[in-house]
Amino acid sequence: MRILIILFILSGLVGCKENAKTKQKTFNSVEIEDIYNDSTLSIRAIELLNDKSLAFAANNGTFGLYKPKSDSWMTSIQKEDTLNLHFRAVAHTSTDFFMLSIENPALLYKTGDDGHMELVYREDNEKVFYDAMTFWNDQEGIAIGDPTEDCMSVIITRDGGQNWKKLSCDSLPKIMDGEAAFAASNTNIAVVGDKTWVATGGKSSRILFSPDKGKVWEVFKTPMINGETTTGIYSITFYDENNGFAIGGDYTKPENTTDNKMVTSDGGKTWQIVANGKEPGYRSCVQYVPGSDAKAIVATGFKGIDYSKDKGNTWKHLSDESFYAIRFLNDSVAYAAGNGRISKLKFQ
Repeated sequence: MRILIILFILSGLVGCKENAKTKQKTFNSVEIEDIYNDSTLSIRAIELLNDKSLAFAANNGTFGLYKPKSDSWMTSIQKEDTLNLHFRAVAHTSTDFFMLSIENPALLYKTGDDGHMELVYREDNEKVFYDAMTFWNDQEGIAIGDPTEDCMSVIITRDGGQNWKKLSCDSLPKIMDGEAAFAASNTNIAVVGDKTWVATGGKSSRILFSPDKGKVWEVFKTPMINGETTTGIYSITFYDENNGFAIGGDYTKPENTTDNKMVTSDGGKTWQIVANGKEPGYRSCVQYVPGSDAKAIVATGFKGIDYSKDKGNTWKHLSDESFYAIRFLNDSVAYAAGNGRISKLKFQ
């Protein structure tokens, strides 16, 4: 199997940082250019690297790397026995790339020293379903998933991703009846420094918070829509340790605009619904525009792309184009992924 490790290492897999604060731009339109197409793929996990390269992992065991300087792709297929692997969570350190499959058995791979992807964690359970993954630093990372017992599934590494340990429910908040999470865009988890926020949905929409990289946890209630297995928080983003935004709704009722957008200015302790009853409806991913002082936000979903310049209070619909996930390269360019494609977005 042809593998991507050389390119990943050459890319220097260090997380992208927020640009220095600059004068905020106002978006009125977006130009969309497809850079990768494969009609067999549903791409919900993309990751920006510090040299402006882009990595992804998807269904059918497919993962890949885009090098913008040469406008070239390298893709591969991860195989494990006869399993048809489906990846919706990816992450990276400065030396390694990680991808985590969703269903039983959950399989987590990292770039290995022998030129192959190395399996570093496996979990066999009929209820297993992992949703998102990220790293605090080069040594410590976290992945979260739906409950297999009476708490959310949380696995943590403290040695650069070589070994992962699942937290006991004794150290995590107990779930509410019917509470879970969504593997919609690898963004129902957010980290800033040592702080971590995990968003849930279903019969209850809450925020699990850890101030110390997963050692201690507490839970915050939110006013986000809930009550059904398809309702709740689908995506969460934090600009800094105080300012955050979350979006969701009900993907089976995407036109519903009630109680599906909320903002916090106190680190997630309290949340306020914004633009209630106004567009956009259900969206699967939300991200702050870099350098916008926590004011400018872009949300994506299968119903299109929307933009707010005032912390989510008012919105402008920029496009009907369908995307599951988005990551900003700078204050006006982003990559977005969806059904069968990855695109470069230029906001103007």
